[in-house]
Amino acid sequence: MTDFATRRTFMVDSQIRPSDVTKFPIIDAMLSVPREAFVPAEKVEAAYVGDNLEIAHGRVVMDPRTIAKMLDALDIRDDELVLDVGCTYGYFSALMARMAEAVVAVDSDAAMLEDAQSTLSDIGADNVMLHRGALAEGAAEHGPYDVVVIEGAVENLPDALLNQIKDGGRIACLFAEGALGVVKIGYKIDGQVNWRFAFNASAPVLPGFEQEEQFSF
Repeated sequence: MTDFATRRTFMVDSQIRPSDVTKFPIIDAMLSVPREAFVPAEKVEAAYVGDNLEIAHGRVVMDPRTIAKMLDALDIRDDELVLDVGCTYGYFSALMARMAEAVVAVDSDAAMLEDAQSTLSDIGADNVMLHRGALAEGAAEHGPYDVVVIEGAVENLPDALLNQIKDGGRIACLFAEGALGVVKIGYKIDGQVNWRFAFNASAPVLPGFEQEEQFSF
């Protein structure tokens, strides 16, 4: 029988702490939330590898280091509302649920959301609300949000998502730039989002966030 608790500890000690992520809420969440429960059954043994975990249709569960460093940069507080775009099976949402007041988790895949609902319920993450819809549209009816997280790379970031951030809020986004992307944190001030470099990472581009085709005549 696999000892997943030991694997979680090893993940934190070998992937998270060496990435200069040491804040107690993040470490506690990553030690407590069972990552193996948020992946397909055939991927369970690979749940703690230090890389993006491919699941289906070009989608991934983002690697632990990228998730932890995003959380570190965002510094989510317990009175904040978070929008999680592209939640897949809900792992990132479950982590943020331990830090935020509530999380609205969006995905377009009904089967993934059904599995996410079951697992989130099993671990007692009752402050996560799942929303089915186009990823690029977010969930404006439940916002605006203090924090927005996009679980995947983007080539084009729709204004529809930026408009859902509260003034004074922030967004974590991985911009695709060749083989290695750039994670930036955007801070919304007086209606404008100002971006700051956070770290390098990589992930597939999410559906709906591809670069718009340029036509020449």
